[in-house]
Amino acid sequence: MDLRKKLGEKFREALSAVLPIVALVLLLSLTAAPIPSGVLLGFLLGAALLIVGMMLFSVGAEVAMTPMGEHVGSRVTKTRNLRLILILGFLLGVLITVSEPDLQVLARQVQAIPNLILILSVALGVGAFLVLALVRIFYRIPLRLLLFGFYLLILVLIFLTPENFRAVAFDSGGVTTGPMTVPFIMAFGLGIAAIRSDARAAEDSFGLVALCSVGPILAVILLSMIFQADGADYTPIQVANAADSMELRSLFGQGVPEYTREMLVSILPITVFFFIFNFIFIRLDREQLSRIGIGLLYTYVGLTVFMIGANYGFMPAGAYLGQTLGALPFSWVIIPIGALIGYLVVKAEPAVYVLMRQVEDLTDGAITGRSLQLSMCLGVGLSVGLSMLRVLQGINVLWFIVPGYALALGMSFLCPKLFTAIAFDSGGVASGPMTAAFLLPMAMGVCTAAGGNLATDAFGVVALVAMTPLITIQGLGLVYRLKMLHRRQERVTEDPFADLPDDAVIDL
Repeated sequence: MDLRKKLGEKFREALSAVLPIVALVLLLSLTAAPIPSGVLLGFLLGAALLIVGMMLFSVGAEVAMTPMGEHVGSRVTKTRNLRLILILGFLLGVLITVSEPDLQVLARQVQAIPNLILILSVALGVGAFLVLALVRIFYRIPLRLLLFGFYLLILVLIFLTPENFRAVAFDSGGVTTGPMTVPFIMAFGLGIAAIRSDARAAEDSFGLVALCSVGPILAVILLSMIFQADGADYTPIQVANAADSMELRSLFGQGVPEYTREMLVSILPITVFFFIFNFIFIRLDREQLSRIGIGLLYTYVGLTVFMIGANYGFMPAGAYLGQTLGALPFSWVIIPIGALIGYLVVKAEPAVYVLMRQVEDLTDGAITGRSLQLSMCLGVGLSVGLSMLRVLQGINVLWFIVPGYALALGMSFLCPKLFTAIAFDSGGVASGPMTAAFLLPMAMGVCTAAGGNLATDAFGVVALVAMTPLITIQGLGLVYRLKMLHRRQERVTEDPFADLPDDAVIDL
């Protein structure tokens, strides 16, 4: 398929993903929550930029990021040098996390911690746990045991963590696995898994994203022990209301040089690393390098456009919508509205489509991308509804996090291993830039209207978005297992000798 056809396909995907959210916001603006014309026009322009950005990024991820990860992973495994593989894994984990747009969005809103400190802490956490994930693949360590052990450690340490850091720690785990990290790390895992010849090698390549989501949580918890933050430092998001189209253009124009530079700085390290690695080890031909270069350009432009639309269009609209609905006499309406928005936002997450394709390819269509996406949408809708309830009532995030993860970890011992790996991967994937740029500002708006504490009440929405897919997708796995058992029972009932070899049937 040439680039023109890919662009058309990705444009239709992006359009179908963003339009439902636009329709819902327009409906709310005409009914329960009137939005000023300047903010609404900014939202519509942001939506157009999101569609273009998602289209370009999706093409770039497919043409460049995924092949880059596969080439590096497969070439490194040929060395059979475990130490080199782990060193490169750590380096890649740090570099790819620094370039993650979700983390950039969250860092801007966590006002009590300097951006660079938060980003570097999270990047080091991802690098360390990517190394652990690679060790797991090589030594065939069960994923559920690692997840159980580390999440148990997190649930113990979180009670020793200052309250202002608790929600931010779990939010950090959700935003690190987004549109930059997911295609590269998943492809890198497939390349590394190729070193094994057993049937479960490809299956074990899932779980890298899951473990890479654990590292940032522990990193921020450790950061809380040496860095003091004051919840009073948090201030509500300022909503800019452009008076006319000229002012709106000027407002969005401010983001062009800023995000052009930021995204270049973000994507440059991993690009330089790949081309140096290719020159020394891989040596792709000119045509392949040219294709990857074009894909990287699409990725860069797409991310830049996406970030401008999200930060200057979606973030102000989300904050204003939250403030308006939170101030209504019947403010409880934000709970079902939030659930519906959460359901729709998943469809606009670029990394979700990457995971859907990877799962369909690996399982040969046995697990369809549509069923996976539906499970994620239901989970995220539930989590956003619960988040709005928590913000309105000022409920501690641990009342949801602790039992939620306990249930998810318990289910991991009952459902098929592949579903557990996919579920924990999808938890990080669902909480991408759309969650950080629209749902978190909306929660902050509701919190401001309700007179809550932004540090303890508003943050945590990303954490719940990352948690609930673990339960819903493993629930899908339990349904899948029950169906398989039922089919086996039907086969045995119809033909009691169906599972016996011919020699055994003759003997009988």
